[in-house]
Amino acid sequence: MTAATTSARRWLAPAHVVDVFAYVVVLNLAAEYFPAVVTETFTLSLLTAVLLKVVLEVVVAAKDRLKARFKAAAGPVGKVGAGLLLWALLIASKFVVLELIAFFFAEYVKLGGFFVVTALILVLMLVRSGVRRLLAEPDATLAG
Repeated sequence: MTAATTSARRWLAPAHVVDVFAYVVVLNLAAEYFPAVVTETFTLSLLTAVLLKVVLEVVVAAKDRLKARFKAAAGPVGKVGAGLLLWALLIASKFVVLELIAFFFAEYVKLGGFFVVTALILVLMLVRSGVRRLLAEPDATLAG
């Protein structure tokens, strides 16, 4: 395998594909059981899952940077500032998700309002974490 092949595969790791599939399952279950969540077709739920994956990756990266900034802050003003930025990011990201869904999918996909999308994103992140743990390689120290 060449270096070009390795770097080309790097941006689409198996974990990313598994995340999208997990998001599709969660989205379709939410659409089935919660009337506020609507996805007209499986294709739209798959595209919505890809969009959510991209947005959530950006938000998680920004959150990690802000958490590092919070930890690195020397004084209380820096900590409060970083904490407020982190809080604003977590709130604003839900509105970004809602607006992007409305922009790309119009009336064909609805994720409910702020509280529904917040709950949906929390479930998506929990499922993502659970699936990654389930599929993780066993630790050599635990194997015996």
